[in-house]
Amino acid sequence: MHITYQTIYIQPFIFGVSVVTTLRLTHAPILNSSAQVLILPVNNAGVLLDPILMRTKTLYPDNYQRYLRACRDSSLKVGSCLLHKRLRESAGLGISSNGNQPSYVANLIISDHPYHPVRSQWLTAALIDLRQQLIPLIRYQGIRRIALLARPLLFTHSQRHTDNEPPTSNMTILDWDTETLPLLTQYLQDIPKVRIDIHLPKSITV
Repeated sequence: MHITYQTIYIQPFIFGVSVVTTLRLTHAPILNSSAQVLILPVNNAGVLLDPILMRTKTLYPDNYQRYLRACRDSSLKVGSCLLHKRLRESAGLGISSNGNQPSYVANLIISDHPYHPVRSQWLTAALIDLRQQLIPLIRYQGIRRIALLARPLLFTHSQRHTDNEPPTSNMTILDWDTETLPLLTQYLQDIPKVRIDIHLPKSITV
């Protein structure tokens, strides 16, 4: 199977020193990734409809249980990030040799309902919170590989409201190329010494 990548090199300056950050767009399956941190865009209603997100419930049950508890007690706010450090027995031997098991799962809270599209202010706030939590991991825990699941950030017609949900026609749907990807680039570009793979569905050109 041929996997296509598009690589974007970004050079932030930390104390006057250029540090290369690599942002890669890929169609590769995210669950086959060797990332040390897995970023999952989710809602704060506790309902996961995306097929890959549904699989993570059983693949990373410790993360899912913590996420679900936070949804039920209303402690998860849209525009935040719940960073979960995985249990050692669940995550494998360690950060440097975790195979396909991430050491951390970052639950990026980008919507208040699975049928509501992400808003610019929600995504911006969540990315800022994510970045603040990632930097100490990179500096002190040796994190170098991060993977982000992009599909939940893409709102399609098939996700529109059901009979029990109010219409979302009054909500602005973000365009991937002109809005969502630039936001990801803007807020992830100054994270030093790390490679971030953004895993896209094949319907999006890389």
